Amino acid sequence: MTPSRGGLAPPSDGGRFDDAVRRYLRDRPQATVVALGEGLDPGFWRVDNGQLRWLTVEEPATAALRRMLLPDGPRWHTLTGRPAGPHWPAAVARPALGVLVLAFGPPAADVLHELCALCTRRLPGATLLLDAPLERLAAAGRPGRAGPPRRTAAPAPTEFRF
Repeated sequence: MTPSRGGLAPPSDGGRFDDAVRRYLRDRPQATVVALGEGLDPGFWRVDNGQLRWLTVEEPATAALRRMLLPDGPRWHTLTGRPAGPHWPAAVARPALGVLVLAFGPPAADVLHELCALCTRRLPGATLLLDAPLERLAAAGRPGRAGPPRRTAAPAPTEFRF
């Protein structure tokens, strides 16, 4: 997978996070889920518990298309900007109720560093889920690594807590 859209790859299987999101929402039903670079994936509707808030962060062209096809509603919103950019944490209205950040695809090492630093500074207590096992993240950061990352059968997301 080649990183794109701010260093994040497009979702390969939008449903991969669904179980993890549902588990998170069991303890924090009014949490905000921030989906970084999810494209046109309708994740909100698959996991909606009637209380969560959903924020999608997309590059301008994708955000415009998403708003046309999946217009914003009372509990879901599309924000234009770089998924690893520093602007989106301000849009999380109720961080004390929980924040789950979803990053689709294995991010480039510098993007992962930016995301972790951003969550640490601006969203203490948040959880970041990456659509890549830790081994793939480590391998992607090694110089001279040949070939694309190996595909495994539905790898578990990597979780970081801040």
